[in-house]
Amino acid sequence: MNIHAIRAIYRFEMARTFRTLTQSILSPVISTSLYFVVFGTAIGSRVGHIGGVSYGAFIIPGLVMLSLLNESISNASFGIYLPKWSGTIYELLSAPVSYLEVVLGYVGAATTKSVLLGVLILVTARLFVPYEIAHPIWMIGFLVLTAITFSLFGFIIGLWADDFQKLQVIPLMVVTPLTFLGGAFYSISMLPPLWQKFTLFNPVVYLISGFRWSFYGVADVNVAVSLGATLGFMALCLVAIGWIFRTGYKLRS
Repeated sequence: MNIHAIRAIYRFEMARTFRTLTQSILSPVISTSLYFVVFGTAIGSRVGHIGGVSYGAFIIPGLVMLSLLNESISNASFGIYLPKWSGTIYELLSAPVSYLEVVLGYVGAATTKSVLLGVLILVTARLFVPYEIAHPIWMIGFLVLTAITFSLFGFIIGLWADDFQKLQVIPLMVVTPLTFLGGAFYSISMLPPLWQKFTLFNPVVYLISGFRWSFYGVADVNVAVSLGATLGFMALCLVAIGWIFRTGYKLRS
């Protein structure tokens, strides 16, 4: 394995993040803080408790996931799309670097940035709402696993996109609505029975449910099912990336 190549890609991507610190880190933290003010403080005082957890604390895992999914996809997709757009992707493809090393460099950097953002949001949440983490090891595991999985998904989007507009289509039109409808601000047990069944087809439900269980020990879906769904989606992303590099889809044309 070419460790030098992985390190070079990783360091380049991390350096780009610190050059755009306001956009990459500060902006999502401020946006999430506004959610805490509006939902956690203003609305939370009127909603009461859900599953024995105050509403302000209940929405913390959902808000972290909302930012984590969007930032993981954005960081990874833009990171690999930029070389495509500038034409430097051909230098990367002709270098003695395997696609595994390319993925490790780009996805590793995107995951690092997303986990850092998730931790900052959790620290910021403490300023607005008191909360406890019942299973800290599981919480870290779900945080890192979700960041890796959706960084891989974002990497696929970056390879697929033909222009900058396409980079935003799936995050804005698919991922964000699924997150809002996936129990970020409510428990799916509050829905009518028919809608509860429909909601189970939303993959984001399993991410938020598992992450929320790691905080409070309450979940809409069994934690083992949540973990399995996340690992399954990660495996699909890895298979898709392998196929893209083997066939040259959207890379050699």
